[in-house]
Amino acid sequence: MGILSWRSHSPPKKPWGLKWRSSIWFITTAVGFGITTDLLVYSIIIPVIPFQLEHLGRHDVSSLTGWLLCAYSAGLVVSTIPIAMFSENHSARRTPLLLGLVALLGSQVMLMEAPNYAVMAIARVIQGLSSSMVWIVGLALLCDTTPERHVGRQLGIAMTGLSVGLLVGSPAGGVLYGRYGFRAPFIFGEICTIADLVARLLIIERGEALKWGVDPAALPAQDPKEAQEAPLAENLEMNEVVASGSQPHPSMDLDTEDICPSEIVKPDEGSRVALRENTSTEDTTFIHKPLPLLKVIRRLSQSSRALVALTMAFVYGIVNSMQEPSLPLHLQAIWGFNSDQVGLVYLAAVVPALVSSPLAGWYADRKGSDYLTCMCLFLALPWWGVMALRRSLPLFVVALATQSFFVSGVVAPVTAELAAVSRNIQGVGYAHVYGAFNLAFGVGTAVGPVLGGQIYDRATHGWTAVCCITAALIVICILLAFCYTGADPLLAKVLRQYNLPMPELHRAKKTDSDSEEPEREADAGRTA
Repeated sequence: MGILSWRSHSPPKKPWGLKWRSSIWFITTAVGFGITTDLLVYSIIIPVIPFQLEHLGRHDVSSLTGWLLCAYSAGLVVSTIPIAMFSENHSARRTPLLLGLVALLGSQVMLMEAPNYAVMAIARVIQGLSSSMVWIVGLALLCDTTPERHVGRQLGIAMTGLSVGLLVGSPAGGVLYGRYGFRAPFIFGEICTIADLVARLLIIERGEALKWGVDPAALPAQDPKEAQEAPLAENLEMNEVVASGSQPHPSMDLDTEDICPSEIVKPDEGSRVALRENTSTEDTTFIHKPLPLLKVIRRLSQSSRALVALTMAFVYGIVNSMQEPSLPLHLQAIWGFNSDQVGLVYLAAVVPALVSSPLAGWYADRKGSDYLTCMCLFLALPWWGVMALRRSLPLFVVALATQSFFVSGVVAPVTAELAAVSRNIQGVGYAHVYGAFNLAFGVGTAVGPVLGGQIYDRATHGWTAVCCITAALIVICILLAFCYTGADPLLAKVLRQYNLPMPELHRAKKTDSDSEEPEREADAGRTA
């Protein structure tokens, strides 16, 4: 009995592989692979579904395929807010990620064995729900683990999963269907999902690692020179404003009502974890006070940086998805391409994004999001005019690849910008801002194909009209990024350089209860 009693009260064992399972690079790899799996499962069925619909005796195949794509976006949009609120309110990351993969496995089996169109639509809605898990909770988990000065780099690396998934998905689906039949693409997707599940099971969240005295944000050890420069890098944007002797731009979310005092003291610890100077479980204090949905929406709507970043996510979804129904038809009408040749052109568009996303994240960490976002958008703009020309196929392919390189370069700074917004607004967590990002992107991907298909079919020069609308959207994003992106936007820098007055932009005032709440939370943080 004594031995049994001793065993029942023995302390828990340290998890095996604690350091590498909680490390920044393993979390980045797991999240990136999750994004890859999500996009692979999304795209692998695109060349397969029309044939299955014909097998089920349906005739309006093109329209029904479009509605299945819309069902995916509908599931993504509807599930975004509940998932974001649950993850932030319960400080849960790993569990929703695992539940999302279970849903993804089930949806693939449903779609593979669907006896009718209704079951196929339900399966696509469930796939959209699973997608929300990785895009909201996965990105939030990555930001929880990564030091602030490296968030852009790690997000950029994880975002390459988007391009890899699209790169592998459609070609693999077509080849597997042609050789092994309808079920083969789904079985391949399920194998990738199981591998993703193993990676997520191995994840140890930062909060758990801190209980054992391991801080993933401090691994690996810093170079002495980097350690000296780190504090300067973290406060670079604020130092620029202070050195100029001017007041912050109105779009900067740096007022005392929005900044959490605990984040100022320990910016690398995120908004949810505060660790005392020992490693025992009893002395580890977690300070987290979630906000209700309406307050989160109100605080995000008062941040010009957040609104502009979400607008860019919406436009990015439209721009990418608007090409899906129109680009193959344009290539077929002008140059007589078949499906295999169209696939090669898509490869030319996707491959550059594998390079631009991590490069953009690395640059955003060092120079900020303002220059990079404006530069990428500006350099992407003229290539849409070139793509409207019908003279040279090589020139068209080069233009498509180049605009893809620069447009994809916007994703990493936009997601890093949202992470900065979360750190600087009291009560708004990473899951909140990435839930909003997922919602904006999901609505864009739902609107884009419908808009592109209707314009291409109804306009006299449909492809030219698609290119012009895309160029107009990019121009709007350039103007917004110039005025509002970054803690110290380019507009503010230009006005200071020429000693011009800052424009007084309207900002909604908080209520008295809102202004007092940060003080109460700050006092609670000091007491803890």
